[in-house]
Amino acid sequence: MTEETRPRAPITEAAVLAWLETTAAAVEAGEVGAQELIDMLGELRRASAACADASDWLLLAAREGGASLRQIAPVFGKGYVRAPAARLEKLHRQAQNASQWLAILRHKQTA
Repeated sequence: MTEETRPRAPITEAAVLAWLETTAAAVEAGEVGAQELIDMLGELRRASAACADASDWLLLAAREGGASLRQIAPVFGKGYVRAPAARLEKLHRQAQNASQWLAILRHKQTA
């Protein structure tokens, strides 16, 4: 798979910061009201939950792909394996693999 065809995360930290800067400027200029902010807050919280679900799927898939907890740990911001190990343990109470987790996510979306 080439760099151009490699899957990428649908959102980046830089994109969120750019959006936040633009939105903050619009709020300061009085172009965005309280209800619009509340609506965006709801959208962002749903998107945040979706990102967390996607992160869990990626964690399961990485382990299935042979990644060690030591390789994964830095992504969690820790130099030790307890954080991803604890997350995997919690996930495994619901799904044993990435395919099962994706099925759960699909079911949540249609429920």
